[in-house]
Amino acid sequence: MRTFERLLRRSELPFHRSQGFHPKPRLIFALSLPLGVIGREEVVELELEKSLAVEEIHARLVCQTPPGLAILSVRRIPLKVNAQVCRLAYALPVPAERLPDLSRRIADVLAARECWIDRYRPHSRQAGRRLDVRPFLIDLVIHPHRGPSPTVMLEMILRLTSSGTARPEEVLRLLGLEDLLDAGAVLERSRLELKDEG
Repeated sequence: MRTFERLLRRSELPFHRSQGFHPKPRLIFALSLPLGVIGREEVVELELEKSLAVEEIHARLVCQTPPGLAILSVRRIPLKVNAQVCRLAYALPVPAERLPDLSRRIADVLAARECWIDRYRPHSRQAGRRLDVRPFLIDLVIHPHRGPSPTVMLEMILRLTSSGTARPEEVLRLLGLEDLLDAGAVLERSRLELKDEG
């Protein structure tokens, strides 16, 4: 948030500020990012005090972005419309030697009518409740991974509903890959899909 605040000030955009002793830019992220997960293609809403061309907004922001942050696109939305996420995808590198077993497990999970898991409470290993995550699971896809290490990328495409979604670590548990997170693999939220984009 501090990075975005600096970015907006340096770009000299006429952004709308909150009221009170410590005014802040009116920035709303479409979906909060879980702790320790890298965000790619995130969606943020910004309210401006006056109308500017989207090309000018994009150019001003791009000129001020620090390394590691890229402004991919800018578009105008009606004032009373909020971004509503309907799908999201997480990606995780998987060692290539796990691919034969992973392919079989993916086929089993996608063919199943139900996928029951124990949902744990945050920061606890105590089971909270049983949950069928199959309604939230749209697809599991393996992509080749560009890079020096012999890995593939597993992409988990999930549905977000009014009753929630599956957590990526729960899907990894179904696939027998939960040990990868314990070993230091880093999850990426690779994309969000909004209701008006579907």
